[in-house]
Amino acid sequence: MKTDRLIGILSILLQEEKTTAPELAEKFEGSRRTINRDIEDLCKAGIPIRTAQGTGGGISIMDGYRMDRTILTSKDMQMILAGLRSLDSVSGNRYYGQLMEKIQTGSSEFISERDSMLIDLSSWYKGSLVPKIEVIQNAIENRHTIQFKYYAPSGDGNRRIEPYYLVFRWSSWYVWGWCLEREDYRLFKLNRMDCVTESEQFFMCRNVPMPNLSNEKIFPGGIKVKVLFAPDVKWRLVEEFGPHCFTRTDDGRLLFSADYTDMENLVTWLMTFGAKAEVLEPKEARDIIRRNAEETLKSYGGLGK
Repeated sequence: MKTDRLIGILSILLQEEKTTAPELAEKFEGSRRTINRDIEDLCKAGIPIRTAQGTGGGISIMDGYRMDRTILTSKDMQMILAGLRSLDSVSGNRYYGQLMEKIQTGSSEFISERDSMLIDLSSWYKGSLVPKIEVIQNAIENRHTIQFKYYAPSGDGNRRIEPYYLVFRWSSWYVWGWCLEREDYRLFKLNRMDCVTESEQFFMCRNVPMPNLSNEKIFPGGIKVKVLFAPDVKWRLVEEFGPHCFTRTDDGRLLFSADYTDMENLVTWLMTFGAKAEVLEPKEARDIIRRNAEETLKSYGGLGK
């Protein structure tokens, strides 16, 4: 992409004394004519670039500009590289790796060799996530619709959407787009998507709003929950809801209070604690857990016969 190439060229010029158009063309896999146009664009943007022909010539930035107005500090560059490495963890090609190499070219003194931040965005699902992300990225760039099978609590179905944003939130990946079946914007979780393909159908970009990803919007609450937990599961409560989600009772148990969005998810979560959780509210959750326990007991009741 042109913007990426311009940033890469500027980064090299800020870090090196001099370079040449053929060297830049090789680094950025373009033609000399393209590089010359990029240099012109940088000059129009106010970057004082100097070019010299012949032996010993090349492309450089005026020394005063480089000394007084360096755009990126060493810490800035470390943060950029950390971000690129995180994207590389879910990339199906060498794009981000190559971009890192371009930025690091000639910057041994500018960038510390020791990494202080390592981020892996693929979690446990890299094998299945990477192909989906690559298809969706291409479709967004090409303005093509995508189609896929989606597994939702309401049932399975085939969907077609105009994709606009790939989103990493709540430790998972999503795609935000216009659903052609629902005629509205929707957020789809990639782990629930299967058979994701890019179609040849082109769409005109809508005046798409940024997705509202606040917890209040996506998880509106409404179910008041009170549960007594055994002390030895405190680590789980802290991990999932923070250290202020409970108070300690006289008998040592932990009184947990929260708002929950979905009764099915609430019951599923509570049952993972087994006998270490006693539900006080809501009564509906108590009843569902009791029925589930009775049905489970029936399923295993004949094992000893």
